[in-house]
Amino acid sequence: MSIELKTQYGQIEISNEVVATVAGGAAIDCYGIVGMASKNQLKDGITEILRKENFSRGVIVRQEGDDIHIDMYIIVSYGTKISEVAHNVQTKVKYTLNQTVGLSANSVNIFVQGVRVTNL
Repeated sequence: MSIELKTQYGQIEISNEVVATVAGGAAIDCYGIVGMASKNQLKDGITEILRKENFSRGVIVRQEGDDIHIDMYIIVSYGTKISEVAHNVQTKVKYTLNQTVGLSANSVNIFVQGVRVTNL
């Protein structure tokens, strides 16, 4: 499935995997994020942190009419305020998608799948 944009010059189709990869890359840059988690916990294992090439497994992009909704599954680091981390991810993902792809996401839903304690 892809997202279709119509401009004065023609039509642009953007794959959902491209949007998911851009959104995942933006989320990883936020403070307090350890990594992306898989959306299929039972099949993939809940402790798995996804690598950069697999971000699309932790992000769901849905298009309903002209609205774009993004669901993100993340793992946060211990000691951070989860609500602030989630808000920062929402803001950064919306901004990055608007700047790089030209999409305006109507909602960015964050699902915290785990908390990772770092070994010192």
